[in-house]
Amino acid sequence: MSMPSKGLKVLFVGDVFASTGRRLLERFLGGVRQEHSIDFIVANAENAAGGRGVTPEIAKHFFSMGVDVLTTGNHVFDQKEILPFLEEEPRLLRPANFSPRTPGRGHGCFCVNGGEGMVAVINLQGRVYMPPSGDCPFARADEILKDIPEGVPVVVDFHAEATSEKRAMACYLDGRVSALVGTHTHVQTADATVLPKGAAFITDSGMTGPKESVIGMRADRVIEKFLTGMPAKFEPADGPGIFCAVVIDIGQGGRANRIFTVRLEE
Repeated sequence: MSMPSKGLKVLFVGDVFASTGRRLLERFLGGVRQEHSIDFIVANAENAAGGRGVTPEIAKHFFSMGVDVLTTGNHVFDQKEILPFLEEEPRLLRPANFSPRTPGRGHGCFCVNGGEGMVAVINLQGRVYMPPSGDCPFARADEILKDIPEGVPVVVDFHAEATSEKRAMACYLDGRVSALVGTHTHVQTADATVLPKGAAFITDSGMTGPKESVIGMRADRVIEKFLTGMPAKFEPADGPGIFCAVVIDIGQGGRANRIFTVRLEE
């Protein structure tokens, strides 16, 4: 089984940040899914619990709303109650290039539309300006792709800081994956494109969270730290939010036909 004969439309929701992001996901997800005839939904839940990590209850709520797979990143272990849940729930991923001694899994193949087809999702973390994450993400991607059945489209969440590392990974995997979506920096970029061999790419899908903030946190607390260099307790910002995502149209053979951004404000 590979993919639906009509092709596949994937919605990737950028980093869902704290309670504002959760509210926005609940408000906009259904409408976006209907408007764009979405078949499969991936959301990054890296910051869903107060800006740091995700809890089992939040993950279950996202699944109940129709999210098919949750990806994460460097904050995945911040909420300690998530550790056993990572082992139990195959739809919640942590970066695949973390040590194999850490809980959970970093990729999987998932059914689309009740078994009409399959899609693979791989979660990786970069190494440039990021906390130590274990294995080389490029080498780990090579290993995983050997095990994915031929004909199954592959969507990669590359949770990384440097734009150069994200672009390099996309070029490296072009022709072997259907899409590589960057996460972590929380600012939706304007470079959504389909690479020459058919991989859709965007440097960062953006953040689903508080609009008037510094990448989700209260601006005054972040400014204080910049001005003084002293430790400051960051807190998620309140107020209106912004929903950021990308839609990826994948055709037969796993090549992307199109990628475009979605940006909705309260």
